[in-house]
Amino acid sequence: MPTLNLAGAGRLLVLVAVFLAGVWSQSSGVIDDFIFYLPDVHYLAVQHLWLTVMSGGLAILVAIPLGIWLSRPSMARVAESMMQVLNVGTTIPTLAVLALSMSFLGIGTVPAVFGLFVATLLPIARNTYTGLKGVDPALKEAAAGIGMSPTQRLLRVELPNALYVIFAGIRTALAINIGTVPLAFLIGAGGLGELIFTGIDLYDPVMMLSGAIPTALLAVVVDMLIAITAFVVVPRGVNPGRA
Repeated sequence: MPTLNLAGAGRLLVLVAVFLAGVWSQSSGVIDDFIFYLPDVHYLAVQHLWLTVMSGGLAILVAIPLGIWLSRPSMARVAESMMQVLNVGTTIPTLAVLALSMSFLGIGTVPAVFGLFVATLLPIARNTYTGLKGVDPALKEAAAGIGMSPTQRLLRVELPNALYVIFAGIRTALAINIGTVPLAFLIGAGGLGELIFTGIDLYDPVMMLSGAIPTALLAVVVDMLIAITAFVVVPRGVNPGRA
């Protein structure tokens, strides 16, 4: 009973806090200020998503085959060295990567996509490599024992067992990507960073939050969509969510 009472009191406090926040927002005109920026939010959110889709999609298309290639027995001696090369894109601050991209590719979307691609590459490649190396050797031996070719073993045994780890890498990479895209505004690529950084420069909290809140919501929504996709795609036997 005391636990139930505490839970009820907690819910009541949350409702009161939300109500008071709504009253304050309405009386202070904050809601009207947010509504004023809605057209900008819509336009810049489309740019934001486009940068994420382009850079994240390219990273997935490159990193998964790269991780598969590095996981092959013939690459065992150089795989970790190659991973350290990829790690450079994560070690160097993203703003520095974007600045270097701008130096070679100019200003606009192309250097932004390239810089975001480099920053997103490692988590996907690393998780693909780790997931495939973590497949039970007994499963691979059994597949070889029934006459499967190396390609058949990869497609029918190794990849299905590594999918959960690969999707975890994609979720991490895209969360990093969406959170980093606002920096692309600094090299002329647009996105919600326009509201965030302009709001900071003008000391306009509403403008800043009009960019920051949608950015956070986009990250949460994309993460949920990938989690749902993983839940559906990853086989039941290797999917903890469906166990």
